[in-house]
Order: sequence, then C-alpha cells, then structure tokens
Amino acid sequence: MIKRGHLRQFLALVDQGSFTAAARQLRVTQPTLSAGIADLERQLGTALVLRERRAIRLTEAGVRLLAHARSIERDFHLAESVARLGATPPAPLRLGVLASVSTDRIAAFAAHYADARPLELTEGSDADLRRRLADHRLDAAFTLLRDGEMQEAVLEEGYAMLVSDRHRLAARADLVPDDVASEIMIARRSCEILAETSRFFTAHGVRPFFLFRAHNDDRCLALVRSGAGVTTAPVSLATPGVVAIPLKGYDFRRRLGLVWRDDNARTAAPPQLDVAISAAFA
Repeated sequence: MIKRGHLRQFLALVDQGSFTAAARQLRVTQPTLSAGIADLERQLGTALVLRERRAIRLTEAGVRLLAHARSIERDFHLAESVARLGATPPAPLRLGVLASVSTDRIAAFAAHYADARPLELTEGSDADLRRRLADHRLDAAFTLLRDGEMQEAVLEEGYAMLVSDRHRLAARADLVPDDVASEIMIARRSCEILAETSRFFTAHGVRPFFLFRAHNDDRCLALVRSGAGVTTAPVSLATPGVVAIPLKGYDFRRRLGLVWRDDNARTAAPPQLDVAISAAFA
C-alpha cells in the first residue's frame, strides 16, 4: 500500500533534484530514500525516475504521478490545518480539462497551482465539459473556445502530421496527403476534429490501415514515437521523439481557453490560477 511517506520522498526527490539533497532534506540516509523510492516503483509497477550521474529525470509515469502527489500532499496539509483551527475547508476549484491537452501541460499546471482552495481536475471532451458546466458540476473548463466566445485564448495552434523523429518523412518541411497514403495510422479517438480528419483523407483518396485506435493520447503518441505508425494531432502534442510536419490542405486550428460556469465562479477564481496557467502554457 502506498503511504504518505512514499509520496513525500518522491516529492522531495523531484524538488531537490538528487537523492543526496532529498535525503538531506528529509533527514534520512540515502539508502533509506533509495529503498523508499524503489518500494513505491514496485507498488506502482513502473519506473518513476531515471537515475543519472549527477541528477534524476522523471519518466512519463513519474510526470503523471507528480501532479497527483502534489495534490495529495496539499490535501494532507489542508486537513491538518483544518483539524488544528477547526475551520471549514474551502470548496475545491472544480476545473475541467480537455482530453487532448498534453499530459505535460496538465502536470505543469497542477504543479504550479498553489492556493488554499484545493484543485479538482476532471478530464473530458468539449461537449462533456460543457454539460458539466451547465449542471454546475464544474466551476470552469479549459477547453475549445467557440465562435462568438470572447474569452482570451491561452493556446492557439494548428494541427499537423506527427511522426517519429526516426521516420523517413521526419526531415520534410511539409507533406501532401499522398505522402502518407501508405503509412500505418494511429487513430486518436480524443481528437476534436476526428470527423473532419476522416473527411479530409477520404476526399484525397487516402484510406490508410489503422494499427491502433484509442482515447488515450499518451499511448497513441508512444506508438508514434516508437515508429509503429503516424497520426494527426495539435502541434503541441509533439513531445521529444516526435516531429510535427504541416500537411498541405489540412488547415484546421484550435483555440483553447477558460470557459467559466457563470460570473460568480469567475469572480471567486483563486489568484494563483493565472500563475499556474502561465507556467503551463507559456
């Protein structure tokens, strides 16, 4: 069973950047810290950190755990404060996040959010998030901005063909549909322009073979990174090992921003919210 001590060791390691510094902060020996991190990795069934000569680097699983670990530790601190002061805990900020926003950006946002009002994140499609807003199950949603909505876009970007940096097309400045007609495709079910993409390729006579179809972007991109196939996606999903190449005629764009449930929810927004957004989407 994962204990709070495991998460505190993990957070200290991330914040200090090395086992030596983290052990010093926690006032434990380095072998004790190493054993604790190894036990946490064993319980989760995956590596969390890559041990390099002078520092550590998080794996993808470690990046995903980081946001949850910080949230859990904040909740512990909040519970302790409430128990000491006998105060009513503040209501959480219930924030929806579009499923096609990259995991790295969500993790960066959560890591930089620091407010007495706890953060509660929910993933979903644009339609699902807007239903939750209408039902007052969310205070705000970071999602697609529609025509006529006056909110300022936090991220505006186009879509491209994503390939492994070892792919035969990786050095190309741009592509035409025929260039990918023989490629094995990975279908991102979370894509908000899935229907438009299907029509685009059909109109150009491209009917590829699909190796994999999934809502999980991290799995889709892992397959692209491995060279098993290619996919279309917003350019911000081009993580290390993946190259985004413009596809001629595939001129779709998206604007992402905060959509609030109502003016009351907007007025009650924590001051640190803008700081966390800027850190994640700078």
